[in-house]
Amino acid sequence: MFQQISARDRELFENLFVLEAANNHWGDTARGKKIVQDFATVVRVNNVKAAIKFQFRDVDNFVHEDFKGNTDLRYIKKTEATKMSHEQYRELAQSVTKAGCIPMATPFDEASVDLCVELDFPIIKIASSDINDWPLIEKIAWTKRPAIISSGGASEKSLDDVVQYFERRGIPLAINHCVSLYPTEDHQLELNQIDYLRQRYPQHVIGLSSHEYHDWQASMYISYAKGARTWERHVDINHDNVPVSNYCSLPEQVDVWFKAFHKAREMSGGSSDSKRIIPPDEIKYLDALVRGIYVKKAVPAGHVIDSATFSEFFRLNIPLQKGQLSTREVLNGMRITKQLEVGAPLTVNDVDGPYATTESLRQFILNRGL
Repeated sequence: MFQQISARDRELFENLFVLEAANNHWGDTARGKKIVQDFATVVRVNNVKAAIKFQFRDVDNFVHEDFKGNTDLRYIKKTEATKMSHEQYRELAQSVTKAGCIPMATPFDEASVDLCVELDFPIIKIASSDINDWPLIEKIAWTKRPAIISSGGASEKSLDDVVQYFERRGIPLAINHCVSLYPTEDHQLELNQIDYLRQRYPQHVIGLSSHEYHDWQASMYISYAKGARTWERHVDINHDNVPVSNYCSLPEQVDVWFKAFHKAREMSGGSSDSKRIIPPDEIKYLDALVRGIYVKKAVPAGHVIDSATFSEFFRLNIPLQKGQLSTREVLNGMRITKQLEVGAPLTVNDVDGPYATTESLRQFILNRGL
């Protein structure tokens, strides 16, 4: 018989709203503080439990040196433009706590997980793009802190693996249905996936991370009725003539959203059977966020990849290039077939094993990336 959601997990995640400061508030501390102030006011007025979430990247090491300053690649350009210091993040985290909300972050690399611990964030978010980034997932699990993961782009097997990994370690985990399209049209929301997640992972709080932009009530009514109990949205403010992305919610729109939550609770009082098919444009978007494996130290032919020495010979950076192996394909026992020089991407042509010999896997890697 299935176990029920623990009281501990319900206390942590149930009826929790996560408000992500969009575009890392453009790396502007003052803008970040105003976002905190404006949304904390809406949170307080509506009497809800909310976290305000930032994005953490160790920018100096996140971007490969050959691509630093590249203004043609949007993800790299935005990452570098929004770089902030640890002290600036500490200042923002303190403003969140002072405003009566929960400070939270999505770390995109291992050093950023350490920053979450340094700032004593009670919950860590795992982004959809990182659901197969096992070096990062292992680092997050090492903290033993509760986590929320978004399912956008994940296969059933990938999601099972992450959930089981956290379960075996007794770490609280909430799972958000998410469609990683920015913005998401109403017909793309796939809200029946909430039913699917509840059926497949009955021991966990299930939520909705959404990016729709036509209505701030309908998806709340439907998701609550389906059993979602934690929600996430990107948020922003009209300030200093900075354009607001259409997938972001302004304070007055989040106010409508919160009120819809209260109405849904009032009206509700109390199915999908398979994982959704991921559209190609979503896969392409997520692939652009995955870290590729680059050579850190010259690797001789015949070298066998081992997790114990991986960081000595290799590094993980964006962007992921065509034919390059990513964090998704790191396998102990994989043998290097030729001498590799420092700075080179590790490609499917450099290794033996299933990625090199199985044509469908090989073609997938050759066609993926920059």
